[in-house]
Amino acid sequence: MTFIRLMTRSATVLCGLLLLAAPAVSSDSNLSSRQKAMIPIAAFTAEGNIVQLEQALHQGLTQGLTVNEIKEILVQSYAYAGFPRALNGINAFSRVLDSRKQQGLRADMGKEATPVPADFDANAYGHEVRNSLTGRDMRNSPAGYATLIPVIDEFLVRHLFADIFYRDVLSHHDRELVTISLLAVLPGTEAQLKSHLGICLRMGYSQAQLLEFAEVLKQQVSSASASQVLTVLQPAAEKAIATAKSVVAPKTSEAAQVTVVRDTTVSVGEADKFTGTAKVSARFSSPVKGHYSGALVEFAVGARTAWHRHPQGQTLIVISGEGWVQQEGKAVELIKAGDVVNIPPDTKHWHGATATTAMSHIAIATPEQNQTVTWLELVPTSPSR
Repeated sequence: MTFIRLMTRSATVLCGLLLLAAPAVSSDSNLSSRQKAMIPIAAFTAEGNIVQLEQALHQGLTQGLTVNEIKEILVQSYAYAGFPRALNGINAFSRVLDSRKQQGLRADMGKEATPVPADFDANAYGHEVRNSLTGRDMRNSPAGYATLIPVIDEFLVRHLFADIFYRDVLSHHDRELVTISLLAVLPGTEAQLKSHLGICLRMGYSQAQLLEFAEVLKQQVSSASASQVLTVLQPAAEKAIATAKSVVAPKTSEAAQVTVVRDTTVSVGEADKFTGTAKVSARFSSPVKGHYSGALVEFAVGARTAWHRHPQGQTLIVISGEGWVQQEGKAVELIKAGDVVNIPPDTKHWHGATATTAMSHIAIATPEQNQTVTWLELVPTSPSR
């Protein structure tokens, strides 16, 4: 028996919602001071608030951003806020650099962007980047705007996701943080903001980090921008949890009434059952005795379960990051946000984060004679690929 990855349309829709319901992360996974410094720079540029932008630029240089990194934020801003706001931001940055030079303050230039190769295929690279961000092949399912005016999608692919995203002064991780910072202050962009918040979680940002992002907006930019982020995050998270439960809800009269479970307890996986740090939270179970139970499980980088079995099998819904799953005697398989993994009954296996990326999933299983799992030995530090 082998693992089966289910990627039906309904599962994809469900997992898209679950991306906005990732569990909280530990304090050592907070946004860095450098990341926090990017947020007001992008936001004030898009907003056109030059006075506040100049203060944010000064602060960004003291919080670890290089000159070239800030330049990239300003360049990227034109794709979302337009040339006038981007050019005004660049002129503001020029004044800040002149002021700092007169004060004898050092500014770290940082790395330069890798030159584009002569044979660079912007169309192919742009499609690859966009598909990796969204987790699906957008070439075969264009959005409505692309159906009406195809050339705008070509510009989006070849320029934004190729010409700009190829510039490696900022990582794709950084660029998505910049994008949501720009969108958060622009009116009428709720749909795009929701999409990019989902992309952030797919790339490994946690819900806690996005809430922290909203708090930075509230404290440094405006309550309105923070409210726009929370307006997108909160209903989607609530809907995702409700949807996840409805997938396995029993069709029986035993479920006499609608109930709401709000479990806020968090526990850390025991050392004989997990390698590294794994947090378990938001537990839920069927109101019908003997039916399913589940929880949100967050694996820190390198964390994994021990080998184990489930008498009735298990379903994993990956909601953020990337991880590994392995059946005994089989190769390790990469799993990503949006994947649904079915584990057959009594199959020895393990799952967890990769060596470089955190991963969170919802785990659902059904007990047999009150037993849901049998734990076995720990997985070696470097599992066989």
